[in-house]
Amino acid sequence: MSEPLLPTDPASIGGHRLLARLGAGGMGVVYLGRTETGALAAVKVIQAEYADDPGFRARFRREVDLARRVSSPWAVPVTGAATAAAEPWLATAFVPGPSLGEAVTAHGPLPVRSVRALARMLAGALGAVHGAGLVHRDVKPGNVLLAVDGPRLIDFGIARATDETALTSPGLVVGTPGFLAPEQAEARGAEVGPASDVFSLGCLLAYALTGRPPFGGGTADVLLYRTVHDEPDIGGAWGDGDPGLRQLLLSCLAKDPADRPTAERIGARLVEGAGPVGALAGDPADWLPEDVVRGIADRAAEMLALPDIEPTVADGTTPDTGEPGQERDQEPDQEPETAGREERQPPSRRRLLVLSGAALVAVAGGGGAWAVLRDDDSRTDEDSGPRWTIGIQADLSGAGKAAGRAQEQGARLAIEQYNARKPGKDSDPGQGRPFALALKTADDGGSAQRAPAAAKKLIEDPDVLAVLGPTTDVTAEQVVGAYDESLLPLLTLSAGGMMMTSGKPRSLVHCRPGDAALSIPIAVHLAQLAAKDKEMGRPGLLQDRTAQTYAWESATITSLLLRDSGTPAYPRVIPANVEDLKPVVTDILKAGTGSFVYAGYAPGAAKVARELTAAGFDGPRLAPQAVLTPEFLELAGDAAEGWLLTSSFVSAADTPKAADFSAAFRARFGTAPPYYAAEAYDAVNLVVRELVKGAKSVRGVRTPPKRAELVGLLRESTYEGITKTFAFDPKEGTFAGRGVFLYEVKDGAFRFLGPAPTGA
Repeated sequence: MSEPLLPTDPASIGGHRLLARLGAGGMGVVYLGRTETGALAAVKVIQAEYADDPGFRARFRREVDLARRVSSPWAVPVTGAATAAAEPWLATAFVPGPSLGEAVTAHGPLPVRSVRALARMLAGALGAVHGAGLVHRDVKPGNVLLAVDGPRLIDFGIARATDETALTSPGLVVGTPGFLAPEQAEARGAEVGPASDVFSLGCLLAYALTGRPPFGGGTADVLLYRTVHDEPDIGGAWGDGDPGLRQLLLSCLAKDPADRPTAERIGARLVEGAGPVGALAGDPADWLPEDVVRGIADRAAEMLALPDIEPTVADGTTPDTGEPGQERDQEPDQEPETAGREERQPPSRRRLLVLSGAALVAVAGGGGAWAVLRDDDSRTDEDSGPRWTIGIQADLSGAGKAAGRAQEQGARLAIEQYNARKPGKDSDPGQGRPFALALKTADDGGSAQRAPAAAKKLIEDPDVLAVLGPTTDVTAEQVVGAYDESLLPLLTLSAGGMMMTSGKPRSLVHCRPGDAALSIPIAVHLAQLAAKDKEMGRPGLLQDRTAQTYAWESATITSLLLRDSGTPAYPRVIPANVEDLKPVVTDILKAGTGSFVYAGYAPGAAKVARELTAAGFDGPRLAPQAVLTPEFLELAGDAAEGWLLTSSFVSAADTPKAADFSAAFRARFGTAPPYYAAEAYDAVNLVVRELVKGAKSVRGVRTPPKRAELVGLLRESTYEGITKTFAFDPKEGTFAGRGVFLYEVKDGAFRFLGPAPTGA
């Protein structure tokens, strides 16, 4: 789907007039462009800060060179490039149809005849790739675009030449879990070759036939394990009518690369099936079912519904303004297939700006009015200056609304207290108020689907200078890239998964230790106990895959640290959604364990707690933050007593430094501050301090620092809050302070014990 250009987007790139945005990520933007001859292209532009990295520029140049080697009707061709430009770019032919993944999601699995045609055409594309001495390494449904005249293979960003040996670090898995070969899953780089692409093709074709990946869903580690050890699930009923295709897929999915057919052999075996469009009789769209063809037509119509273009007069000025037109900057190595002078200027950016001030839709019941009243500026009547705004993206209406509303209330209290100070030019925020602040909220409901729209609401408001949130890992992972692109500071308080920070985001300011860090005190505590009691049995460690990546992170860190301390754990892993945990708990206890660590969510922890109590086990029982919920207390009952839990948040009511905040919160909201309220309060005060520091006075008018400047100020700051000391890695924005705390279940409630042991 395309989106309008932003005011900051260029009008043209290398002879391509830019018409819309096709996508964006942390490293650049893909635009829909049109050449002087009218041809459409997808123009990928790398942002300048990445282009300044010689290594990154070399990798981009390599991507262009590799893509240019491939010549196939079923691979998207390169039409132009400028790898030496200040902002390097790459143009490829534009395919307006959906990806295979989008088509299957919208219309369901493809019929056998369509898959046979798809298999032969993509085998042809891979044959050209392999014939050019390349390996694609990321053949997946998202990298295949559908058109009525056949599919197109795209994205050579992680391709490699077969004679290259040092493109990636040892042990690095390259590709998309669920659609990569066993040798990729085990990072056996020297064995990754054309046969690896064939395995990926088999996965893709199985997905097209059944509507699901052949190794199922789940976290990356689960998919990698299944790829190496499990047999693929390619369905059954469809194969009864085409045993030849079924056998072909199974051969593509052979574990041993030597047992897989080549791309050329695949094409030969399908000669008598549905072939390329040129070989089909009748309507050239016959290779796809009617509903998919209709979907392609609808997508093409929508993508090509471009805005009008303003004409240009002969002197290069626009009739409306008389302003000089923008000249095209031709780079030496660009190769656009264009000639002649531009006849028309791009549309005004103002005409393409999307306004995002739509009112919130009230939900049913008492929460509806609450949601409608979220956006207010909390300013006094004395304020007439610029509107400086802090945003908060949170789950205010979904399953995580308790944490989301707590963060909103803590932020609101901080802004109200700041605005209550006497206006003045004093640069000390504790003495005066040089500007007024507003709070703007965006409710994503804890939904991955709603998160991008919530982020967009805040990103497109130029008054928003920083954002707190989102509430959950699921929503955070969906929007970190969007905030990165706009360089809008994103201060996360409750989301803590490693996936959110793995891409080294540029605007993230992580205001809490990551989930992995919450397992460190668990290992430290158990090592200390073992040092005091030499007879204490080894720790039992249970990883519950219901919690997916969270459980894997927690269990892995705990296991590594225990092993390094000379107290190796007795580890066990259970599949997701297992109801009966008694057998695995019994097995762990039979190993003579003296303590028990659970890595997973609260419902599973409650089951484990009941089983341990039933078995008479009263040794140390520990778990990280995900178990610290009312649900655990309710489901576990008396069996929860004595459990120790780590967290990234404090109990403000039990923290002496937060006494004034707790009193003010209770006076404002009529209740004791819930978890995360104090952390949000701290985060706002941190932002306020850095806004004061970065503000400038221009002709007597105070202006805020730019978003990117504020990111730098925040990342380089150290701030002593009421909850903890905030400090960050200046390059990556990850939390570098101390902020892990310990709770104990006592008399049916969580009792705050203070900072957790770190071993330092």
